[in-house]
Amino acid sequence: MGCVRLYFPEWTRANRSRLWHHLSAPALAHHLLRVARRDGIEQAILHRVMAGYLKGQRVRHYHPETAGMDHPQCLELIDRRERLESFLSSHAEELRKVRLVILSVALPSQVQA
Repeated sequence: MGCVRLYFPEWTRANRSRLWHHLSAPALAHHLLRVARRDGIEQAILHRVMAGYLKGQRVRHYHPETAGMDHPQCLELIDRRERLESFLSSHAEELRKVRLVILSVALPSQVQA
């Protein structure tokens, strides 16, 4: 099993791939959730970040009335390492906009599901 965490600002947009996207490109987080589901990734979670910062930015704190578009987001994908690597390769152009962390998970043989 493996885990990939993608970190990026909330304002990050997906590439324009359809006619309607030229009017308003979709948010990268929602786009990646959709394509992860379509590509058969076992689990995808978009974490709500209460506070944090991305490289080169100041610390941001979440508040519903003042949330800025540069507030950090984290999308976590969990699946077999091979499938995650395939996903990352297939969506390499979109993933240039994110900071990526890959975690390997080794489970004892009696615990694997």
